[in-house]
Amino acid sequence: MFRSCRRLFPLLLTLALLTGCGGMKAEEDSGYVDGVELTEVELEDEAVALAESPAALDSLLQPVASGTAVRKNSEALIDYSNITDGYVMVKYTASSTKRLKAQVKGPTTTYTYNVTAGEWETFPLSDGNGAYQVTVYKNIADTKYSTVLSANFKATLKDEFAPFLRPNQYVDYGCAVNTVAKAQELTKDRTKPLEMVKVVYDYVVTNLTYDRQKAATVQSGYLPVLDTVLAEKKGICFDYASLMTGMLRSQGVPCKLVVGYAGTAYHAWINVWSEETGWIDGAIYFDGTSWQRMDPTFASTGKQSAKIMAYIGDGKNYTVKYIY
Repeated sequence: MFRSCRRLFPLLLTLALLTGCGGMKAEEDSGYVDGVELTEVELEDEAVALAESPAALDSLLQPVASGTAVRKNSEALIDYSNITDGYVMVKYTASSTKRLKAQVKGPTTTYTYNVTAGEWETFPLSDGNGAYQVTVYKNIADTKYSTVLSANFKATLKDEFAPFLRPNQYVDYGCAVNTVAKAQELTKDRTKPLEMVKVVYDYVVTNLTYDRQKAATVQSGYLPVLDTVLAEKKGICFDYASLMTGMLRSQGVPCKLVVGYAGTAYHAWINVWSEETGWIDGAIYFDGTSWQRMDPTFASTGKQSAKIMAYIGDGKNYTVKYIY
């Protein structure tokens, strides 16, 4: 069973405040990558500011480890059979009590994730087309990790939406049957993406309350379980973002969960796509206090509303750090 079906998942989450090649054969490796027995690297958890401040379809696009393009050894396996669909999968196949991580290095950004032995993990190719390196690491002491396995490939996506429609470690709607059903219910009479954005946003912000206790006690390694968030009707900002993104993706709306900086403040926002407007940056965004929806009055020029521009300052300080 894929990692997406687990209830709690370790991940690279540090809360600082409140917190493709089709037809390729599998390559067998013995020992560590490229004959290097111990490549020591320092791996720190990256900060994700989705808990910073208080405030479905009949056929889902499920990730699959197809096995047609694989690199593996006695400890781990990297399946990059479906890179055209915008994702790569990793499994640490050996038994281990050590901390395990995977790093996805794209053309512009490097993402570091936690891995659980024996479980499939799905990671998006958020940088789009280009050269990638995926590396699995095992902890040896403190923050030092040894290289277990690495794979290099060049990705050419089917389309720009591929990484932002399927479930992954941050937006895990793959086994969230109740979340998908609720999304179907909310959007059943809507056909336009922006109409779906409105009803999903209205439902989440009306029915969820901010969980201050959870924000104060949440541990590094937390990932939202969407059906749990939906049932409990409360959560931290990470839960809000993941739930909205998962609902929209499950209904075929391309959606990016983005974290970055507005000026010097760490913020989060959700970009959505519609045929009429293309990508809309900050269609839903966290302003440091609560989640907001940008008024859906989009000019043909694609210029952003005064509300969102106030949020990101003069635009020069609008810095994307990670896209999930």
